[in-house]
Amino acid sequence: MSRSVRERIDDIGDAIAQIRSLLSGRSFDQLSQDRVATAAFERFLEIVSEASRHIPEAMKATEPEIPWRRIADIGNWLRHVYDRVDPELLWHIHEKDLDPLEEAIKRLARKTPRVETD
Repeated sequence: MSRSVRERIDDIGDAIAQIRSLLSGRSFDQLSQDRVATAAFERFLEIVSEASRHIPEAMKATEPEIPWRRIADIGNWLRHVYDRVDPELLWHIHEKDLDPLEEAIKRLARKTPRVETD
């Protein structure tokens, strides 16, 4: 069974929380020297990217300040051009882009009820 839009929204929120936990107290240099933490960070960004692709365009349009296309694209970069991913770009996402995305996701979650299943 396919995941609901609300579950996808929750997946993004959870991945952001995981990134925050993973990077809490770490510097860019510390992260760049820890291959396992870097891989985990990239994986959480992939989850954000993939889940964002399943949010309807009409919903995304209610949050126009979020660069939805770039969010979707980062997953492709991480999966297919992994050898050319700029660590500083990923750190920039952590420092500058997660807060606005998290706020937008919270707003979308408030407007999107959970679907009860049997």
